[in-house]
Order: sequence, then C-alpha cells, then structure tokens
Amino acid sequence: MQRLDDGALARVTYLPGVLPPHPEETPSSRSAFSAEEEPAWAVPGAGAADPAPVGAAHHVSITALSRRGLSRRETERHLRDRGFEEQEIADEVSRLERDGYLDDVALAQNLVGTLQERKGLGRSAIAAELTRRLLAPAAIEYALDLIDSGDELSRARDVAVKRAGQLRNLDRDVAVRRLSAFLARRGYGGSTIRAAVDHALPLVPRRGVVFR
Repeated sequence: MQRLDDGALARVTYLPGVLPPHPEETPSSRSAFSAEEEPAWAVPGAGAADPAPVGAAHHVSITALSRRGLSRRETERHLRDRGFEEQEIADEVSRLERDGYLDDVALAQNLVGTLQERKGLGRSAIAAELTRRLLAPAAIEYALDLIDSGDELSRARDVAVKRAGQLRNLDRDVAVRRLSAFLARRGYGGSTIRAAVDHALPLVPRRGVVFR
C-alpha cells in the first residue's frame, strides 16, 4: 500500500481474477462493498444448490390428470409421494381447482355413471368405490343422491338375467342363493335383490323354475 504526497493512503487495486481477502464480519467491513461489487462469499445463498424448477408440481399433476380423472386428495397424495413440499402441493391444488382441472363433484357424477353402466354396480358398491377414490364426502353424498331407485332396480334385473344363464344346471333354491349373493356383492340392497331374483328366476307352478 502506497502513501500519497499528502500522507493519505492510496486505494489498493487488485489484479483481474484476484479476490480481496475475506474481511472481518463487522458493519464497517460489510459496507466496503456496494451491492453490485460484493464478492461471491458475501452474497447470501451463493454456491447453494439451484431451487426446484418453477412449475414442476404443475407438470407432474397435469401429466397424471391426462391419464385419468383425479380427486383433490388423490392429487395431493400423488404430489406428496413425489417429494413436493406441503405448501407447493396446496398452491398447485388450488390452481388446478381454480382452472377447472380438479372438481370432486363432477368426478363423482362421472364415476357413478361409469360404475352403473359398465360394471352394473349398485348403490353401496358405488359408495365404496367413491370413498376409495378419496372424493370429498359432500361430493359422494351429492352423486349418490342422483341415483334413481327405479333405474337401479331395472339395472339389477338386467344384471340378474345375464347371471342367471350361468345357473341353469342348479335347482331353484341353489340358484336363488347364488344369484342373491352375486347381486349383494355388486352393491344392491335387499329389496332390490329380491325383486331382481324373482324377475330372473320366476317360479312357474308345477314346472319348477324358468330361466329368462
């Protein structure tokens, strides 16, 4: 360090690529650098790992939703299983609901239709499946209320008639028990089962059972 003619100390100039020595952590030493001039060791977070890419949770959730409809809680579980933080999950789920990608009520209604038409399930089996899909209780209740009892009986009769064809070699009592158990596993209630079984396995006097 050199002294000027008036005795003042001249400012030290460092060669290119050479950092100044690490100053003591005092308010005065910190003020020796402007915000633009602070070296890497003086910048908070310098050298830390890069943060997760912005929108990663959205990409993961949209990819999952492109495969099938998900409930809110299924989406939360999916993101949680992939290591996202709870705040990231909450923000992403809120965005998906706001943009119309997540709707438990609409999903519950769609599932009811599918489970009725394609799988021939009754009310209790449908309720169990909606619960398994982690749908909101209010959405499940609303969707189940839309099930018409008359439509369910008609559907149970159709299911029973199709199943009865596999019971032709049995006597009526055995056929009734097996068909009743089959309909119970499909989620139909007692009165619906009895009506459907009587329809599929009508008892004809003096001739035993007739299979429709």
